[in-house]
Amino acid sequence: MGELEEKQGYAFGTFKGVFTPSILTILGVIMYLRFGWVLGSVGLTGTLLIVTIATSITFLTALSLSALATNMKVGGGGAYYIISRSLGLEAGAAIGLPLFFAQALGIAFYVSGFTEALMGNLSQYLPAFLTAKVIAVATLTLLTALAYFSANLAMKAQFVIFAVIVASLASFFMGGSTAEVIGETTIPKGIGFWVVFAVFFPAVTGIEAGIAMSGDLKKPSRSLPLGTLGAVIIGYVIYMALPVFLSRTVSDPELLLNPNAMRSVARWGILIVVGVFAASLSSALGALLGAPRTLQALANDRILPRFIGRGFGPDKADPRIATALSFGVALVAVLLGDLNLIAPILSMFFLTSYGLLNLSAGLEGLIESPSWRPKFKVHFGISLFGAAGCFTVMLMINAGATLIAILVTSSVFYLVKRRRLNAHWVDMRYGIFTLLVRFGIQQLSRLKPDEHTWRPNILALSGSPKSHWHLVEMAYSLTRHSSALTVASILPVEDWSAEKVQGMEESMREYLHKREVDAMVKIFPSPDMLTGAKSLVRAYGYGPLTPNTILLGDTETRSNFDGFAELIRLVYCTNRNLIMLRESEVEPAEEADEIHVWWGGNKDNIGLILTLAYQIQKSPVWKQSKLVLKTIVETEEEREAAKERLDTFIEEQRIPAESEALIKRLPSVFDIIRQSSADAGLVFMGMRPPGEEESVEDYSRYYGNLMETTKDMPPLALVLAAEEIEFRQVIGISEMG
Repeated sequence: MGELEEKQGYAFGTFKGVFTPSILTILGVIMYLRFGWVLGSVGLTGTLLIVTIATSITFLTALSLSALATNMKVGGGGAYYIISRSLGLEAGAAIGLPLFFAQALGIAFYVSGFTEALMGNLSQYLPAFLTAKVIAVATLTLLTALAYFSANLAMKAQFVIFAVIVASLASFFMGGSTAEVIGETTIPKGIGFWVVFAVFFPAVTGIEAGIAMSGDLKKPSRSLPLGTLGAVIIGYVIYMALPVFLSRTVSDPELLLNPNAMRSVARWGILIVVGVFAASLSSALGALLGAPRTLQALANDRILPRFIGRGFGPDKADPRIATALSFGVALVAVLLGDLNLIAPILSMFFLTSYGLLNLSAGLEGLIESPSWRPKFKVHFGISLFGAAGCFTVMLMINAGATLIAILVTSSVFYLVKRRRLNAHWVDMRYGIFTLLVRFGIQQLSRLKPDEHTWRPNILALSGSPKSHWHLVEMAYSLTRHSSALTVASILPVEDWSAEKVQGMEESMREYLHKREVDAMVKIFPSPDMLTGAKSLVRAYGYGPLTPNTILLGDTETRSNFDGFAELIRLVYCTNRNLIMLRESEVEPAEEADEIHVWWGGNKDNIGLILTLAYQIQKSPVWKQSKLVLKTIVETEEEREAAKERLDTFIEEQRIPAESEALIKRLPSVFDIIRQSSADAGLVFMGMRPPGEEESVEDYSRYYGNLMETTKDMPPLALVLAAEEIEFRQVIGISEMG
């Protein structure tokens, strides 16, 4: 984010490009036609308070904007550009698209306001064929033609409008008291403070008009802060002076009932009428200049078709296609007539953009990235306070419209994210997540694992996911949306290079992403698989975020038995649980829809096994499956007692499972398991841990025997619980005999 700036677009200066469009939108229709009503409704003190609160929110946003604008080269698109370069492409699009429609429909509002003012003051002089809609369409067409062919000409026209508004204000302050004209009309009472605030607030949100011209400024980092802050401050001074003068010259009843109170006070009332016309037209013209540039920026970033952003005229600065589309949206709105139902929603989108601008500056300051070096420095707390103020005002104005705005922006965010567009710029999301992770890790390091919140944090030593997809699928079924998963592969050390590791990680990450598997990826260079696996088990993780469960495939290569025995011993000694998954060597059943859990009476593993079985049953692959808890006994009497204990246990622990007790009729327990679970989709069994004094050779013989006796079985998960946690409490197991 350098400070080098180059000529772009029309290269407007501060006064012409930022201050004028901003101040003209601030000093708009509400000032002329509604400000007297505000004063009459809440009194002088209440009015000054409303002006101060509303302007404070805009002022805080202007401060945040100034910090952002002096820390980056600001391009076209205004609020969209700044938000997308700070919070990411998806967040920028989520506010950019609704903001465009708000700006485009705002054109219709301002044109309608001009039409109403014209009809209210000059209707008796107009021919019959000039209806309100005819005037509105004609006005919209003329203004669009002005913006279509030359933004420079449109900006020059705003100087004339600005001069008219200044003259109208001078006429007002040179005026004097006026006689009351209320007659017998009933005076409305009981209007709430926040209702009045909601009516006034749009008057001070005019900085969007200046921001929208960011791509046509000669020096955005200088013009945006000066022009925006200058417009806000001058607007505040005028809005604080107006009620003081009005309260001395016009009574409260007349303020409530006479929308033309300013005209009655002014020395030359005609200037107020012309000022209303000028304010309406200037606001419409500002929106006509801003909306197409937001649309153009969206197209340039490939969120919309690129042809929409094509530029014409001098330096290709006029977005004529985007202007035509803006005209079309505004024309439909004008022809439909009444837009009052969607007016609160439009205000929400403007406020949302202000809130995100504040949030962007606040988060940049909070994460303290080395790249955050704005010339205009603002404490991050001020910006975050401004964001909170924006969202609070949204709720106070209209909670329902706020909800709709959130739903719309969230939907756009989701759709853009699904398109997986690659932005050609960096944003602060990495820094934000780093900040959150750092905070979370620091808090976790002060806490001990709790049985009631335990979940499997799995390191899957799967190698290439393409070659061992069953391991990845198993691991993801256990961790889906609830805990962490790392898919790891060992890279032979002779093939190692930083570029190759990075390329393999990216390839694996993309492969998993396409299959909608949320997982971290780790490529670890090592002389061989077992050595690399041991190193990962010992060292992988960060602070308290270390895997508590290791998942790996089996080996039937006798020369590897000692190595696997050492790996299992290491996993157990480091207090990590082990899941060893064996692929089935037999043809799977057509409908393998059962999960079998075999329990031989050992309580050490059953808690973890049932927890894993319950977790995997919640995954889409296994959610329709039936969980069956099985055990083997010697006699019929034992079978009935064991079945009753299992049924009672299942009922007490609320496990969605069935029970089955089998009599040992075959010489080998494994033969019984093989026969009874032949049609199962997945079988869980426990493994015994290595003894404290047991040699690697002895445990290797146990492992080899286990591999031999479990041949020709369905997919088999051998589980060994080693973590220092009471797994029977995780699943809620009470004491069972």
